[in-house]
Amino acid sequence: MFIVVETRFAGQRWTVLEGTLRRIRSVADYQFGKGVGIELFPENVEIEFSKRTGRIRFIYLKGERLATMRPTDGFFSLSIAGAKRIVANAHCSVTVKDDVSKFVNEGGDVFAVHVVKADDEIRTKDEVIVVDESSRVLAVGRAVLSGEEMRAFKRGVAVKVRRGRGEES
Repeated sequence: MFIVVETRFAGQRWTVLEGTLRRIRSVADYQFGKGVGIELFPENVEIEFSKRTGRIRFIYLKGERLATMRPTDGFFSLSIAGAKRIVANAHCSVTVKDDVSKFVNEGGDVFAVHVVKADDEIRTKDEVIVVDESSRVLAVGRAVLSGEEMRAFKRGVAVKVRRGRGEES
């Protein structure tokens, strides 16, 4: 069941209502893997609604943005903070060689030749978390190739990085 948000709440942060919390958790479970929704969005998250449409826009925890709900498809774009919360259990991670981790950390795209591991569940245009060989979060972005293609190809961009960890400061 979807809770209709009245326009007087639009553009303000409010503690999440139970139905809305259930909805954002189920979207996260579908997008990143079963059980991830609870890890990403604990009970005390806050939501910011769009001023114009009244739809869910940003999800925060203690003033730090965890995710943005994309209006085009209803899925989440993760922040680095959100990625760190779910990296251990999400089915959307791409591991790169340590020698390119500094480049990716600063926001550089991931090339297929540098991919060490990629989850089988990754499809083109999925939201992914880029990690180094020690499983430290380096960046978040969108997959250009599927997980299988990332491991097989030796040329081209595998992940279009949206934000590197080094850009967060």
